[in-house]
Amino acid sequence: MDEVQKGMIALLPRLRRFAFALTRDMDQADDLVQETCARALARRDQWQTGTRLDSWMYKIAQNTWLDQRRSPRGRSEVPMTPETAEVTGADGRRITEDRALLAAVGRGLEELSPEQQALVLMVCVEGVSYKEAADIQGVPIGTIMSRLSAARKALHRYLETGAARNEKVR
Repeated sequence: MDEVQKGMIALLPRLRRFAFALTRDMDQADDLVQETCARALARRDQWQTGTRLDSWMYKIAQNTWLDQRRSPRGRSEVPMTPETAEVTGADGRRITEDRALLAAVGRGLEELSPEQQALVLMVCVEGVSYKEAADIQGVPIGTIMSRLSAARKALHRYLETGAARNEKVR
């Protein structure tokens, strides 16, 4: 097993978490990770030694997901809402409110373009730096900052309009 394969194996948990955040479905996330790895192995000659393997893999995953979203077969709606368990007491109230907010943020994410969704998840969930995100998306860092700002504002507007608060927790 060479260094690229070892690196890919080490990245699988992070890549799977990123894929799940994009697809909102574990089966689809696993399929996306599998396709990402297959593409990376098929194109391993395109990866440059000394560059970040994780950035390269995120880019492949993002592009694969965007391609799937753009194709007529890939347009299934999977809601991103956590299952709420029956909870009681003061902590139960807080847990329920937190879950409702998380569900609202998930619905707000669905209102963003696929590119904005991927960027928010990459930077805000996975902790990818702006520079790494710029490298992954192939745009200047200022563009990343601008797109992320616009996405955050759109999410804020969604949450502030009350549309998110008026929906029931599922």
